[in-house]
Amino acid sequence: MSDAPKFEVIDRRKMKADEERETRPKPADPAPAAAEQAGGPRLVKNEPPAELAADETAEASEPQGLEAELPPPPTAQESKEQKAAYDASTQRLEDLIRAQNPAAGPQPAMGFEHLVQQFYLTAMLQLGAGAQEGQRPRVDIVGARNTIDLLAILAEKTRGNLTPNEDRILQTVLFEARMAFLELTSMMTVQPVPPPPPPAKK
Repeated sequence: MSDAPKFEVIDRRKMKADEERETRPKPADPAPAAAEQAGGPRLVKNEPPAELAADETAEASEPQGLEAELPPPPTAQESKEQKAAYDASTQRLEDLIRAQNPAAGPQPAMGFEHLVQQFYLTAMLQLGAGAQEGQRPRVDIVGARNTIDLLAILAEKTRGNLTPNEDRILQTVLFEARMAFLELTSMMTVQPVPPPPPPAKK
């Protein structure tokens, strides 16, 4: 299995506030001018050398894993507008599907059980299920382990926040996926590495 592909989160929102801040003139600070005119004592700040200040700023702005790569979270208004646009787009898609196939009824709404089922089906396919008769199953044992671990994370993070039926479905699916993983790995044996061929004699 190849390494997991890297991804980058791109913030597609228009940062109008930043643009306005850059173009807005900064108000002048009247305090220094007043102090100079008065001729009295002035507060002197001991600033660190420019190189040291730059190093500290760079250390403070160093990325902290994936969190540093994420854009700022959307505001409540942005999320509300996006949700409305998404709902309108999905409704247009439903209309197109019904126009192509009038006998098709409305698609069922997605629920928690669909999410669990998606993880389960993915794990089973990675464990070789679903292969056609006569064909050798294609097994992605590491991918299956990752998918099952994701199911375990889902169970941990949703603990105490599920209905009894949702919790039963999740625990049953997690148990079945782990059992299938154990059955497959118990049949796996480590093949000895063959010794390298002897060097050819000249």
